[in-house]
Amino acid sequence: MDIQIITREGEPEYAVLPWAQYQALLKAAGINEQPAPDTPVRHAASPDQILPGLDQLRSLREGKGIAIEALARTVGISPSYLALIESGERQPDAAIRRSLAWELTVPGWRDES
Repeated sequence: MDIQIITREGEPEYAVLPWAQYQALLKAAGINEQPAPDTPVRHAASPDQILPGLDQLRSLREGKGIAIEALARTVGISPSYLALIESGERQPDAAIRRSLAWELTVPGWRDES
């Protein structure tokens, strides 16, 4: 099996494998429903779960006591770019949103693409 393991901070986080092998695993597990490869999978938030918007990024960061420089470095962007995101002047791409969500523990941002 051709599996690529993606790690974060030295710990396995994702396993990536070819589509045919994924299909074979699903079949072996007895799972018949399979999304098409180009169909985005979205997880809706529960009605009682209110997800913060990116306009609340600065207050989330400050509430966790994280300096803008530290969060930017961890996410892999410059502090000035993070400041532009916080001010609403720039919209981060999906990868940056996922990284911000991971660091600030905001699961809803992970589901956007």
